[in-house]
Amino acid sequence: MSIAVKTQPIIGTPAIGAPRVLSIDIFRGLTMAVMIFVNALSGVQGLPWWTYHAHANEDVMTYVDMVFPFFLFVVGMSLPLSVSQRLKRNSSLPLLWMHVIVRSLSLLVLGLILANAERSDLRMPISGSTWAVIALVCAMLYLNVYQKWERFPAYSLVLRILGFVGVVISLAIFQGTGRDGHAVWLNFSYPEILGLIALSYLAVAILYIPTRRWRWAPPVWFVLLVSLCAFTTARIVTLPRHCSLYVWPFGNGAMACIIMAGVITSSIFLGAAARDNLRRTMTYAVSFGVLMLAAGRALTPLGISKIRATPTWSLYSIGASVLLFTLLYWICDVKQWTRWTFFVRPAGSNTLLTYLLPDLWYFLLSAMGITIIDSSFNSGWQGVVKTFIFTFFILGIAWVLTKAKLRLQL
Repeated sequence: MSIAVKTQPIIGTPAIGAPRVLSIDIFRGLTMAVMIFVNALSGVQGLPWWTYHAHANEDVMTYVDMVFPFFLFVVGMSLPLSVSQRLKRNSSLPLLWMHVIVRSLSLLVLGLILANAERSDLRMPISGSTWAVIALVCAMLYLNVYQKWERFPAYSLVLRILGFVGVVISLAIFQGTGRDGHAVWLNFSYPEILGLIALSYLAVAILYIPTRRWRWAPPVWFVLLVSLCAFTTARIVTLPRHCSLYVWPFGNGAMACIIMAGVITSSIFLGAAARDNLRRTMTYAVSFGVLMLAAGRALTPLGISKIRATPTWSLYSIGASVLLFTLLYWICDVKQWTRWTFFVRPAGSNTLLTYLLPDLWYFLLSAMGITIIDSSFNSGWQGVVKTFIFTFFILGIAWVLTKAKLRLQL
């Protein structure tokens, strides 16, 4: 799929019905591939320090610490397009907000399933791995995009209802082990990456949707979010001690500002205010990326840490995201050199399924009692080779399932 650059809106609010930008899917697919790789690599020992997440007490960030921000960034890039397309199909704002809330809750539930599977109590009737497989399969039944079947038009509704009921039952029967040794329900303290994305997405939607018609709004929100992150990191502003993301989804502003930066970048490449000026578009994008790197450098006295969610971590990640996306846009959408992207296309267009596949694979092996794969080749170059093989294996499964019309969508 390709787009004609001359017909592409550049700056401002994304035009309704704007053509799909291939580089967004490719950026998302590459991010997913690297995410699969670094998550699997975390279990390999004896590698250089920069191949792992930096520790909370270290004032440094590695390339691994930038993978999650890249995903947040592309969530922001997709947000204006999604909102415009939904309002084009149906102009009802209540329906739009219902979609945002359901999408956030769905991601949050998936995140809680992944986060709690390994905390299951032995007194639960099934193992945590078996519970996770059942819960994820039911969630996939609910979220799958079904093809039309004339002989049984209602089959998709039946499967979605079964999937929804299965998820509810799975959550209802879960038992974990509390600090005192007694059985407890789900632990909501850390909703995994999907849950963090859900809450941050909701926070940015709260800001973006009411002000989407005002071109100046995303930059203003972005500055305010970065300021919140800087002031809280410097302890000039103190958030309530027990202020949960469930109550205040903005957190300290770090994750939300990355998503909002994606919204701004989307407006640069897909806006309606300027057309037929590729040079100006690229100049704006590169300038924005360089400005973010410079701002991150200026705030380094506040620390550089993903775990502490410092402003420099956010701004460095934003700068790298903008510059990388600009390069991909030039290669894939302007020059239309896309053959090399075949291995990440399914991960970019069927992202949620690709994200769940590694966890589903691990839980399935654990439920079957197969441990030899997980316990072998876990150090040095052998572990790296094993991780590469696993990454391409998951991307291959994603390709096969996408070809088979299995696609998850929120």
